[in-house]
This record gives sequence, structure tokens and C-alpha cells, in this order.
Amino acid sequence: MSDTSKAKTLGRVMAIDIGTKRIGVAVCDELRIAVRPLPPIQRGSWKHFLQEVRRLIAELEASALVIGMPLRLDGSEGDAATSVRQLAEKFGRSLSIPVYLQDERLTTLSAKDNLKAAGRNIKEIAEQIDSEAAAIILRDFINNTQR
Repeated sequence: MSDTSKAKTLGRVMAIDIGTKRIGVAVCDELRIAVRPLPPIQRGSWKHFLQEVRRLIAELEASALVIGMPLRLDGSEGDAATSVRQLAEKFGRSLSIPVYLQDERLTTLSAKDNLKAAGRNIKEIAEQIDSEAAAIILRDFINNTQR
């Protein structure tokens, strides 16, 4: 995993939110102004997941990958955070771009609220929540690295 102080350079960044059924995906523009959720990736084997992430990175010309880190509300790491940290390390060894972790506490709740406010129905919320959470994670990462 990379040091976030080096993330201040411009370029498109892709973020993922590891959900139980789907992996949410979001991307920003080259200037890191606009963030948009993308269709999620279905959970599957590591090989499939890595192929999909590599494909998206190449297609989107992303210069970095941000992974949501599921910390407990008190900021400590539990089993889910340990699993995500291990996944980030695997990505770090498998990709040629920097990989960053970003605190994702309460992003799923915020994503659900955003989708409800946008008038989405229950089915749409279920299909879009992971990618909306990834977009929130990416916005938080951008805000933290622009300080």
C-alpha cells in the first residue's frame, strides 16, 4: 500500500467498496473534481476480481486504486478490516499503480440515504448501494489528499 502524501498528483482514481455480494466501483475525472459510481463487479474468485479490476483500470486509465477500509466505529480494525488489508496488499503486488486504503465508516448508510433522496426504489438501492458507497469513499479520499 502506498503513502497517501504521494496521492496529491492529479490523475483519474478508481475506488472499490467490498460488499458481501458485489464490489462497488467509482471513478473520478483527471482533475479529481467529479466522482461517478460505475456498475458493480459481482463477487467471485480472486482471479476474476483481479481481472475485472485490471480491465477497469486500463479502460479508465486510472492512476491509483482506493479500497474502502471497514474500520469499527471506534476506529479499530476487526476481521473485515484485516481481510481488506490483505486484499490491498495482494493488489499492491499485482498492479502497477499505487493502492490506498480509505476509512469507509458509515459510507453504506450515507449511500443508502443518497439513493433514497434521489428517489431510487428498493431494488435500485440494492443494486447501486455498493458503487454509491465507493463514490463516497473516493470523495473522502480526494478531500483528504487535497489538504
